[in-house]
Amino acid sequence: MIVINKFIPAKGFIAMAIFPFIFVRKDLAHKFTDVSKNHELIHFQQQKELFVIGFYILYIVEFIVRIIGFWVKGKLANTDTAYRNISFEKEAYSNQENMEYLTTRKRFNFKNYL
Repeated sequence: MIVINKFIPAKGFIAMAIFPFIFVRKDLAHKFTDVSKNHELIHFQQQKELFVIGFYILYIVEFIVRIIGFWVKGKLANTDTAYRNISFEKEAYSNQENMEYLTTRKRFNFKNYL
């Protein structure tokens, strides 16, 4: 179910999947396309595989690990760089334009993007 609102997700993001809802920012709803929806539906699959709460725990842990990893390598990572390097996001961004992806996707495929 798609919920259009003013608060979720944070500014700068068009949509956010929190199973079973896709939250779309009202001010960016005009940018919510089939590609955006497919991206969020990929996250639904990831969330279901990890019983939702496991997805969010791993997502936050991986985000923190990415920030620390960039820092250790001497690179000043902003939050966008860390976010785009999370395996869940890499899978979703890599396949968001493939509207058939979810019909052929293997379970736990996000592991291939670690």
